[in-house]
Amino acid sequence: MAIKKAVIPAAGLGTRFLPATKAQPKEMLPVVDKPTIQYVVEEAVRAGIEEILIITGRNKQSIEDHFDRNIELEAALERKGKNEELQDIKRISELANIFYIRQKEPLGLGHAVLCARRFIGSEPFAVLLGDDIIHARVPCIGQLAGVHAEKGGTILGVQHVGWDHVHKYGNVDSGGENGPVVRVKELVEKPERAEAKSDLAVLGRYIIDPEIFTILEETPPGSGGEIQLTDALNTLASRAPVWAYTFEGRRYDVGDRFGYLEATIEYALRREDLAPDLKEFLSRLNREQFAF
Repeated sequence: MAIKKAVIPAAGLGTRFLPATKAQPKEMLPVVDKPTIQYVVEEAVRAGIEEILIITGRNKQSIEDHFDRNIELEAALERKGKNEELQDIKRISELANIFYIRQKEPLGLGHAVLCARRFIGSEPFAVLLGDDIIHARVPCIGQLAGVHAEKGGTILGVQHVGWDHVHKYGNVDSGGENGPVVRVKELVEKPERAEAKSDLAVLGRYIIDPEIFTILEETPPGSGGEIQLTDALNTLASRAPVWAYTFEGRRYDVGDRFGYLEATIEYALRREDLAPDLKEFLSRLNREQFAF
């Protein structure tokens, strides 16, 4: 079955970016000149997803405004003859059928996914976390959808992050199995290095079987008093195949200050209109041994 629906949880408070996120959603912080959430939506659209549910919270109205039409802005751009900018603005509102629902309390990622139950129905669906931007030739979620078409079940997007970083992520225990696709024996949320079974980390991309909703309903609050998606996926893995797929692409953690800076610089370096000046600027900084 083709994956046609996606869920993007975007209800977090963005505390790692305070004070910038005091009055604006972290998902609207730009990487170069595009909000981070637009990169995620575009990835889903490139993978053939047609309907997207964004889980929002309080003070997130600007996300809805961004993907809606702005008639006044369009008229102003048309009057000024800025046709390229006009087409770019129109394209944003035509990317996909985008729907919204509020997560009224910060009860965790598992609860946010559970909010999508009525929207999803009984079909497998994609989940893309807004803190992760992935630059890849083939859209990351499309890679997972391809594995799902072959294997069925639930697919987790993973990469090797190195043993010194396993404590930051959900960790995959494959029972010693190696390869681009391995069956998940167990998931451990942010283990200490000595407890980790591998350095495979789950990095914000999932294709999930709808059975997860029944499990989430029965999952008690875990770490931080929140309903953890990892706990529900562990239960699912004991009942049905859950696969970890090592996806291809460069992943940026834009929920982290340094990861955000990495993304901004590297995306700018991919732009023909920005790369020459930015390369010269960075080279000059290096030559002059910039003093902090």
